[in-house]
Amino acid sequence: MIERRSRTRRILEVELPVLLIVLFALGPYGWMILTSLKPQVELSTWPLTYWPREPTLQHYSDLIARTNFAGSLGNSLMIAIGASLLGLGVSIPAAYAFSRFRFRGRQGLLTGFLVINMFPVVLLIIPLFLMMRRFGLIDTFLGVILGHSTFSIPFAIWMLTSYFNAIPKDLDEAAMIDGASRLQTIRLIILPLLMPGVVTAGIYIFITSWNEYLFAMMLSGQAVRTVTVALQLFIGEFTIQWGLLTAGGTLIALPVTFLFLLVQRRLVGGLTAGAVKS
Repeated sequence: MIERRSRTRRILEVELPVLLIVLFALGPYGWMILTSLKPQVELSTWPLTYWPREPTLQHYSDLIARTNFAGSLGNSLMIAIGASLLGLGVSIPAAYAFSRFRFRGRQGLLTGFLVINMFPVVLLIIPLFLMMRRFGLIDTFLGVILGHSTFSIPFAIWMLTSYFNAIPKDLDEAAMIDGASRLQTIRLIILPLLMPGVVTAGIYIFITSWNEYLFAMMLSGQAVRTVTVALQLFIGEFTIQWGLLTAGGTLIALPVTFLFLLVQRRLVGGLTAGAVKS
């Protein structure tokens, strides 16, 4: 009897609230997928249908065949990968310096990296746009990659610094005593131990760049249009192409979802390690 009451209490106090939260979080995504499978006639009928009577992939076919959405997917993939490589290339040595060296203003800079994330990124649009135009980087892959990196690198540095702090400095000293240079120490000794943090920071930068809209809209045009900007084209002044819009949203969500499923163990382990050891 006591065990049954305990089980009922657990269902009401833990499992049911968690289920409601999950449904609330995943509900919009499920509705988006169902809408993308409805034929055009069901998108404009009343009463509203929650489940497609005749599921179809016509919207996906039209999206790929009649628009340049596939090209935008490729552009977003190149930009996200480029931003990840650039972000890690800058964040890893910077985080190593913050972790291993003591210099004036060190703590202030680390605090500043967190404070930067408190301000809306729209404050950077005008000065960044003027800089990119001055150097001829508007509507180029390099320009968009640099723009996306401006707000992801500071947090990645702060994140990776905690991982470096968790690695004993004795390993650096032992490697240097054996004749290794500082770069060899980082490459052969530190980086293998840092991989959970590198994966975590890389995925953070990739997802942030993949989902970014404001910088992509301001710094890109027809040549390097990203998927987030391409989706906006399906929203007109008087009409919204719901079929193409939801099909495009589904295709955008798939790469990030597969990426998370592929590395979820290392990602969760890396986040936990960074939080506990820092």
